[in-house]
Amino acid sequence: MKILIVGGTNFIGPPVVSQLVQMGHEITVFHRRKTTAKLPSNVHEFLGDRSQLPNMKSELQQLSPDVVLDMVAYTEQDAQTLVNTFEGIAQRVVVISSMDVYRAYGVILGRESDIVPVPLTKDSPLRSSLYPFREMPNRPLDAPIDYEKILVERVVMGNSNLPGTIVRLPMVYGAKDPLHRLLPYLRRMDENRPVILVPEKIAKWRGSYGYVENVAYAIALAVTKESAADHIYHVADAEVLSETERIAKVKEVAGWQGKVVIVPQEHLPADWQLPLNPKQDWFVDATRIRQELGYNEIVPLDQALRQTIDWQRSHPPEQAQQFAAPWLLDYETEDKILSKELV
Repeated sequence: MKILIVGGTNFIGPPVVSQLVQMGHEITVFHRRKTTAKLPSNVHEFLGDRSQLPNMKSELQQLSPDVVLDMVAYTEQDAQTLVNTFEGIAQRVVVISSMDVYRAYGVILGRESDIVPVPLTKDSPLRSSLYPFREMPNRPLDAPIDYEKILVERVVMGNSNLPGTIVRLPMVYGAKDPLHRLLPYLRRMDENRPVILVPEKIAKWRGSYGYVENVAYAIALAVTKESAADHIYHVADAEVLSETERIAKVKEVAGWQGKVVIVPQEHLPADWQLPLNPKQDWFVDATRIRQELGYNEIVPLDQALRQTIDWQRSHPPEQAQQFAAPWLLDYETEDKILSKELV
């Protein structure tokens, strides 16, 4: 099968490319060379910006991909460019989306009320408020101001002449994670902090995560299985852990001997109050991709954490702002809270 990947050089992309190559497919990666990645030697590279795709139809017709996988369709215009370009050229498009399409995410952000039942399914309500990052001073991963996966999905699944598949991703961790998701906990463990504080409201919160190589394998199945046409799939780790349970897993793999202390909200300083609603859990039912496409994790959880921890230890971020929740490393405040807790 000939597969064209739009994007494919950052974080999740290279593992997807590797999976598809291992499956025996012919891969071409269309990218801007903005991010360098070590791709297999038999992978073709096609340089350009996605805004140029409509002007490249003759070259793309010669390439004649069976399936186009778009890793970086962030806006409605991105999706429209994709389907306009490849209608009549490709047999199907697969687009990477996110769990942030659900109303539950709007509840977490405090923009929508009424807790949404979990696990989330493809029939769970979507956000009624669009453009979730527009009002954020620091948009995640420099997402464009008009980022909106709801509109991306609507365009892709609404084109009757070009079948589409949507893969909604969880919070992805692993080597080269740009958000360094494990770092706030792991650094405290490696610096021999005796205790990790967890706000009471966060301790029981549950969200869907996925290890990058497992996510890549799931995407590869969605790309290569013709039965995936016109379907929406979730990918997530089979085990849904509370935040406290997740820390315990990291603790076990990292070899940390300290303990976790859950702190009542009234003991937290004002600047430690999260601007989010932790009453809303954010995890999905990923049964469909397992039953229909035969997906199972190729890397078990303990091994996934071990590989992530090894990478994180050897690749600390250059700036503190690069990792999530930097206030978690405020040791002076932590010690003050602990002194109150232990009195």
